[in-house]
Amino acid sequence: MAAIDGLPPLRDVIAAHGLVAKKQLGQNFLLDLNLTARIARAAGDLTGSDVLEVGPGPGGLTRGLLAEGARRVLAVEKDARCLPALEEISAAYPGRLEVVNGDALDVDAAARLQAPVRVVANLPYNVGTELLIRWLTPPVWPPFWQSLTLMFQKEVAERIVARPGSPAYGRLALLAQWRCEAKIVLTLPPDAFVPAPKVHSAVVHLVALPQPRYPADGKVLERVVAAAFNQRRKMLRSALKGVAPDIEAKLRAAGIEPTRRAEEIPLEGFCALARELT
Repeated sequence: MAAIDGLPPLRDVIAAHGLVAKKQLGQNFLLDLNLTARIARAAGDLTGSDVLEVGPGPGGLTRGLLAEGARRVLAVEKDARCLPALEEISAAYPGRLEVVNGDALDVDAAARLQAPVRVVANLPYNVGTELLIRWLTPPVWPPFWQSLTLMFQKEVAERIVARPGSPAYGRLALLAQWRCEAKIVLTLPPDAFVPAPKVHSAVVHLVALPQPRYPADGKVLERVVAAAFNQRRKMLRSALKGVAPDIEAKLRAAGIEPTRRAEEIPLEGFCALARELT
């Protein structure tokens, strides 16, 4: 990669700019440009697409995205210390990298991007799940993005792709799989990062479906799923008693036995229940 863009290795970039990762920002830098290129390729064909990257840090993944042919990259970085390193990348790819210094939770990225859009990011651990839920629950579907290729702690990644009956199955799996195809495409050990986290990481690739798999009101579905899994050890008739006074009748109308537990119910069942509650 360094030979392609003529930029120095990431370790040299970090040393030159004094970029010590900050724990409070959820930073763990991925320095192997071969790995960042693999993540970029996992997002699919980037030519002709705008790409949103959150938390680029010193720009390893940014370089991978640009080298893999992204039409344009919008990189949102909260840590102002990283801006000089990112500006060096911008100079190497004139007109193709826009850097925004801000919090991704506050930046209206969609307004700065042109379709088709892909989101590719090594997400900061402290905001990764919140950003994912926002991207999965927009007011209008399809969303502004075609696909999400995101790195999480491996435990979080496994929750996104989990199936009914598994301990990892819950709210994230249902929200993701209702509207997306989701799969883990890459697993990374702690020593791939600086500093090394205490856990493995994994990259999840989610492709937006044209419409949800089953009809349901999104807000009702979210409320039901949250209530069901907040007390996942309880039978649904108990866990959901605050959702509706006649919850047992609603469960039966949806084809669900009230004595079942949340982790036993497939996506189709939760959608059926959401329709009964609408």
